[in-house]
Amino acid sequence: MGVRTIQALDKVRNRLFPCEIWYPAAAQHAGQDIAIGTQDFFTLPSGDTPRSQMAVRNATAQSGTYPLIIFSHSSGRWHRRAATFLCTHLSSHGYVVAALDHSEVVAVELAPRDGETDEQKTARVEACIANRVPDIRFLLDHLLGSAAWDSETNLDSTQIGIVGHSFGGWTALAATAVEWRIRAVAALAPGGSSQPKPGILPAKLTFAWGRDVPTLYLVAENDTMTPLAGMYELFERTPATKQMVILRRADHVHFMDNVEQEHETVRTMPWTGKLAWIPKEMQPIAHLCSGEQAHLFVRGLTVCHMDAGLRRQKEAQRFLLGDMEAQLAVRGVDVIAHKP
Repeated sequence: MGVRTIQALDKVRNRLFPCEIWYPAAAQHAGQDIAIGTQDFFTLPSGDTPRSQMAVRNATAQSGTYPLIIFSHSSGRWHRRAATFLCTHLSSHGYVVAALDHSEVVAVELAPRDGETDEQKTARVEACIANRVPDIRFLLDHLLGSAAWDSETNLDSTQIGIVGHSFGGWTALAATAVEWRIRAVAALAPGGSSQPKPGILPAKLTFAWGRDVPTLYLVAENDTMTPLAGMYELFERTPATKQMVILRRADHVHFMDNVEQEHETVRTMPWTGKLAWIPKEMQPIAHLCSGEQAHLFVRGLTVCHMDAGLRRQKEAQRFLLGDMEAQLAVRGVDVIAHKP
């Protein structure tokens, strides 16, 4: 698989968005995405140890026409490369996947400031929420409106899906209400419930979709930040063909790269104020399922959902209608298929 970074300028809001794009690579790159010497390494904004992803930086793209999937990252310290395990996997199945650093990452005026008042913080949070869907619409316009990244690769505007985690899951569900180009949704532990926990973004959802957009909820049994009660609520409100699968013994961070490390980082961070409850409620990672199991769960079901919803593949549709609990148990993954 190939990966490259482009810069997309939104002239309306005067913001420059770094965008990561994953895509099927030409045959000459076969095997290079899994070899340590040739796969991509990148450094996160926090400047920690470089990380790798299963893709080749600036590889030659395999010419053709591909479905497009947008990935939307969660809030806080997260960014466009928070779930490369998923984006690279989708690309390996013939999708072009694109993600940008959302406005709260790139816009100085949306960054937290020392000494801000409660009123200033509330206004900033509201602005962060208000910018999420415009970010998605801008990215779609940018990618579909020109040869923004590779003139040999075409995007199928009739096969567009969106995947989001946490605040990004809310973003995916909210964007579907106004962006009619979206044809399939995968919401990973999304925000947006009517009763968020203290300090969690108070983002609301209308679900005024006006059409059937196949939707998959992948959620965690022990999620501290977006608990199961809220997931059941969002699922019931979704006006579309829908499924929800619950990963047993999993928490909110199981949908990201480097699960074990990131979970313990979040659990041991010095949370204060309205978020001080987080480390008290999170279980140590040793009590939960492994990152490998979580990634298998997220990768497999997300690809299957997109194959079924966008490409109308019969085999994928049959799998989703079958006994997923048994199918995943064979692979060492313990889930509950929610029966509405």
